Amino acid sequence: MPFQKFATLAELPPGSVIEILRGDDAYALCNVNGDIRALSGVCPHQGGPLGHGAMEGQLLTCPFHLWQFNSATGACDFNEAIRVPTYPVRVENGEILVDIPDA
Repeated sequence: MPFQKFATLAELPPGSVIEILRGDDAYALCNVNGDIRALSGVCPHQGGPLGHGAMEGQLLTCPFHLWQFNSATGACDFNEAIRVPTYPVRVENGEILVDIPDA
């Protein structure tokens, strides 16, 4: 699928995360010191909304039970075998574009 606009840089300041909904799917957009990252927005533990979590450096913390994920790789901080999908991101003219798979 071609890249889709998810947000603007103005909506995602450094050190923040936001939730983006596309159909039935949720995504988490993270800004790590200007490096924009996109992950699945659902925690594999109990379905927590990662886009409502908190950023600590490059770690994204789920608001439900504080599981942390590397925003670059999707790997859980205590067990790298547990992962959330990550997606390619481009920034063009202040717009954040994400390449998500077809449904």
